[in-house]
Amino acid sequence: MAPTILFDFDGTLALGDGPITAFARAIAERTGDTGFAMRAEAALAAFATGETDARDGYDAVTRIAREAGVGADVIGASYDDSRALLGSSEAAVDSPDGLPAFLETLGTHARLVLATNAPGDGITALLQSWGVAEAFDAVHFTVGKPAGLVPLIRDALAAGPVLAVGDIVENDLAPAAELGADTALVGATFERSTATATMRGRSLADLYDQIIAWAAAASRLPDASQTSTPAPSAS
Repeated sequence: MAPTILFDFDGTLALGDGPITAFARAIAERTGDTGFAMRAEAALAAFATGETDARDGYDAVTRIAREAGVGADVIGASYDDSRALLGSSEAAVDSPDGLPAFLETLGTHARLVLATNAPGDGITALLQSWGVAEAFDAVHFTVGKPAGLVPLIRDALAAGPVLAVGDIVENDLAPAAELGADTALVGATFERSTATATMRGRSLADLYDQIIAWAAAASRLPDASQTSTPAPSAS
């Protein structure tokens, strides 16, 4: 069998609120709302402690922007502003500890795919700086999750077992679970989410051993196309 592991980017491989605070600053600058950044910081804190049902930090900031009457065009432009800064000191992110060695080991057992709703701005450069750009067999930007993840999962399932890894159940995991794939939930909601997940942890690094074990076991599964019993011949 040829197992596949699909990784999300923000909140899964890229850790930290740097890009989200850059998003909030961009909204404040475009609207002239000098108090918005402070309100956004409070919204992010509330999300981290489970005081809000926001999907992630971006959703938490977007909600208070909408409540303030900020239009979708300004929100979208502000998001683009923040992504252009990804990886800089104004939108800093970190990778999980030991990521290169983990992906190198994992790649001996499974096909590794990065699938994100974010545009490619800055992501490829970050992957290169972390020493993992070559670890992925395929990279997909602006996927349009959750619906956009479905064809990727279907194609992967045709080759073998699939594990979807991400921090947003609705976008990263639900489409996979509905198609019969396994799931790994990471990030701020890993404890409080009531969704069913094959495995869960505070960060990806907490699941390294479990994911490698999953991939090793999945790669040893027999190929159904080669082990099926042939139909009896007509006599």
